[in-house]
Amino acid sequence: MLSERVYAHLRAAIMRGDHAPGAALKPQDLAREQGVSLAVVREALVRVVGDGLADRLPNRGFAVPALSHRRWQELAEARRTIEPAVLRLSVERGDVGWEADVRAAHHRLARTPAFVPEEGEYYSEAWSEAHRVFHRTLLAGCGNPVLLETSDRLWAASELARRWSAHHGPGRDHLAEHRRLEEAALARDADAAAEALTRHLTLTADGLTQAEAPRTAQHPKAGR
Repeated sequence: MLSERVYAHLRAAIMRGDHAPGAALKPQDLAREQGVSLAVVREALVRVVGDGLADRLPNRGFAVPALSHRRWQELAEARRTIEPAVLRLSVERGDVGWEADVRAAHHRLARTPAFVPEEGEYYSEAWSEAHRVFHRTLLAGCGNPVLLETSDRLWAASELARRWSAHHGPGRDHLAEHRRLEEAALARDADAAAEALTRHLTLTADGLTQAEAPRTAQHPKAGR
């Protein structure tokens, strides 16, 4: 379907960083690049806004979210509020199939190289996908599609922040953090799992804050 193709292309382009933070997403330019109508592009843009990967600005069209400290801290707060609670439900409700899925997702994540020479300092796309699948699998045992849809949207919106934090923030032992999450979940220790996830999300938010500070100092308007 044409609209699905354009949506997938635009979403991937934003996630790759093809459009700078705060950059305008002009329907006319996108339609010309993709060889489609304005209606198709606008439909794709509305869907990307729904994913939290673009903003719809009054009288100014669409734009990639700006790298503002406030925005990412709000996302981090939302995730710290919702995801540990969903993980608790997963630990309580998840069956043997969920346990096997968590173990497999963690194994894939641990065995996927985070960096590849061709992609420089950036986390590899394969690692990013394995990372997404691991976190999604941890939550999937809750059995509540409404909570999972909410978590998916928050994940997509904060993935931009995670990538920025990963590129420029302080070094972290992701292997150890994810191993603690897996072990606590499979041990059916809801308190430990929720605590590990909260710390994991907090470290990402803190890394972004530290990465943004020198950037904002150089360009004061960037954080407004």
